[in-house]
Amino acid sequence: MTLVDVHIESADNPVDVIETIASANDWTFERSADDEIILVVAGAWCGYRVAFSWMEEVEALHVATALDLAVSDDRREEVVRALALVNEQLWIGHFDLWQEEGVIMYRNALLLAGRAEASPDQMQALLDSAVEAADQYYQVFQFVAVNGRDAGNALETALFETVGEA
Repeated sequence: MTLVDVHIESADNPVDVIETIASANDWTFERSADDEIILVVAGAWCGYRVAFSWMEEVEALHVATALDLAVSDDRREEVVRALALVNEQLWIGHFDLWQEEGVIMYRNALLLAGRAEASPDQMQALLDSAVEAADQYYQVFQFVAVNGRDAGNALETALFETVGEA
């Protein structure tokens, strides 16, 4: 089941809608506050904790996905270079480095100004974009943060597409 398979009544807080959808899908989640929920989602390289936060003051639903990669102090500069190269490839959302924790995160937001309501389709797209971006670029950040590779080389290697069959 996906987010769009569940009929949801109108809600002032889109996090309530995400919780209803997560419950209907038997997804693991944690509701840490009225305005935040964290889903556990399987990705191609690891499991992701995808946090949705409703920021009422700016009328935006924020999504953040932390990659399960620790960035050591000696690799931060090269990771920042990798972030810049990867972000040039993205049309929506962006990756950044949470300095305090040394964690790479994908972040995006859905603006709902004027009391607009998010549809299940929009929430599915927000979730999908977070997981797809994390999956697509996870290896780039792993090559740089863990394997000590150069940012440009890591991006080139991770995005290399093979053609044909061996």
